[in-house]
Amino acid sequence: MKFGIDSGHNCPPDTGARGIKFEDNLTLDVGNRVIAKLRALGNEVVVCRPSNANTVRDSLSKRCSTANASRVDTYVSIHFNAFNNQANGTEVYATSDTGRKIAKPVLDEIIKLGFFNRGVKSGSHLYVLKNTDMPAILIECCFLDSQKDMNLFNPEAMANAIVKGLTGKLPSAPVNPVPDEEENIDETILRLQKSLNRLKITDKNGKALVEDGFTGANTKSAVEKFQTIVAVQPTGIADATTWNAINLILAKRIIRPNHAGGAVVRYLQYRLGVENDGVYGSQTEVVVKNFQKQNGLDADGIIGPASWQKLIG
Repeated sequence: MKFGIDSGHNCPPDTGARGIKFEDNLTLDVGNRVIAKLRALGNEVVVCRPSNANTVRDSLSKRCSTANASRVDTYVSIHFNAFNNQANGTEVYATSDTGRKIAKPVLDEIIKLGFFNRGVKSGSHLYVLKNTDMPAILIECCFLDSQKDMNLFNPEAMANAIVKGLTGKLPSAPVNPVPDEEENIDETILRLQKSLNRLKITDKNGKALVEDGFTGANTKSAVEKFQTIVAVQPTGIADATTWNAINLILAKRIIRPNHAGGAVVRYLQYRLGVENDGVYGSQTEVVVKNFQKQNGLDADGIIGPASWQKLIG
């Protein structure tokens, strides 16, 4: 059997929900365990999570393209829910009868762990289920903002339930998770370092960060610098507010004159060397148009795809 396993998000600006825990960390942990267990059972596994993307849609498209090009038999996307700190349980999405037949035993195995059964649901609104050529399911393992679910959650047990649901069996011996990059690297910190480097935010010595996945003085100083730029309390710790600002910028939305855009405009002003007030006024417009002229772009004052390409690639 050939599986396409997609650990949801984990590809800035495509990042997951935050609650008691961070979705990117959970999907990566469970996904890597699922991959290792499926391979130990003799299955072929294609990792569908992309290493980079320009937009969320690009990230989703690359996942589907990998699965389709590899002609996997079954595509499995792993996610965690978040809502109102009260909702809880597991649900699995599918779009076809075959997909629902795959989803049902996976759901049954997960709810054996104690999670509330939210059912097999239609995934006709989900990009990765609409754009894959093979039977596909998307698993919302549980709610990461629910204390009840987080008390029940164990990554090894969740991975076992998914694999048992997909194949009807488990490896006879313990299996080590597939390492995503290097052993002992904190993926959240690595993702942060990559994002700050892409945004051209340097450390206290004016140097790009070493992308090693380890928190240090240089990474902390770069975070503080970014927080100061976007008017977030400069703690040096990348909290939810800081990540929201990073993701807003990496989303590369179109910015026009007289746009009171907060963090995104403050970042643009920092990069272009104009007063950092978060409001796209006349002074900022002049500097933007000069930047566009210098880079051979239409000097219309609108920060669109071409201008963003020059700024952050």
